[in-house]
Amino acid sequence: MSLDQQRPVTATSSQHAVEQAAWLWIGRMQGRPSPAQREAFERWLYADVTHIEAYAQAQELWRRTWPAAHAIAAEEDARLRQYLERMAVPPARGRRWGALLAMAASLALVVWGGGWKPVDWLQDLGADYVSAPGEVRTVELADGSVITLDADSAVSVELRADERHVELRRGAAFFQVSHGEVPFVVYAAGGEARVLGTRFGVRLRHGGARVTVEQGRVGVTAAPGQPQDVLAANQQLVYGEGKAGETWTVDAQAQLSWREGRLTFYKTPLADVLAELARYYPGRIVLLDDELAARRISGSFPSNDPHAILDSLRAVVGFRQHEVLGRLIVLR
Repeated sequence: MSLDQQRPVTATSSQHAVEQAAWLWIGRMQGRPSPAQREAFERWLYADVTHIEAYAQAQELWRRTWPAAHAIAAEEDARLRQYLERMAVPPARGRRWGALLAMAASLALVVWGGGWKPVDWLQDLGADYVSAPGEVRTVELADGSVITLDADSAVSVELRADERHVELRRGAAFFQVSHGEVPFVVYAAGGEARVLGTRFGVRLRHGGARVTVEQGRVGVTAAPGQPQDVLAANQQLVYGEGKAGETWTVDAQAQLSWREGRLTFYKTPLADVLAELARYYPGRIVLLDDELAARRISGSFPSNDPHAILDSLRAVVGFRQHEVLGRLIVLR
């Protein structure tokens, strides 16, 4: 892909410090700050003209990102409630209730500033193998099959006498299945991929899943009672909402290049590219422009440097980028 010759100027550490302080003051000044807080804020604000500029920029970005941030907070609040219910937390009284509120407030701060996601904890409750953001992890099962987890992914595994059962709970995984008489079935987003011995990948996406076969044959069923589509090597199928799409011929090695530390895309919407990239960034990447989200991207990038990938995409697509506290990247 072609890159713009004009590269963005890198901010200094002192600029980052001022920007981070501005965002901290944005948070502190929400609600009803005390007179002492207001006085401290004014001392900081008028100490240097760069403080005024940074705070004004932070306020504008706060205003623009509020709808997206509110949606994220509402979603994760519901997930956190489910998580606490699964833990069977009884009603609390007195000081114990105050402690739980303090814990919830602390969790909210971690979600905002550290990239922690309650939804991931909920999905991971029954997972046997989990990979962290930026980590590609390989595990060998008792039957000799090998699972390679993409970054920020989770699976549960049950090897039964009648079926080798794997559920993809989050992200993506590549399966190198050992031959045997017992079927090996991967369940994902209401559908399944069933094999006896092969090499293939499954990725969750947009309420469904994408199955890519590198070697052998895989029977894919979009939902119980639906017909089975049989995929051969270098074929791919996407299903969702109980329906299967068309079978496409693809370069399976390129499609599954994340195993070798590369992210490869061909005419992929920028929104989908960023969703994949987010698995390698220990925080959040938020895109606020629907027109940009639909832009098609082709290219291959090393997955170990999300910031370098964003620099390349920015040179081609032309979005503006803001980083908040080292954990939130906002694109518009």
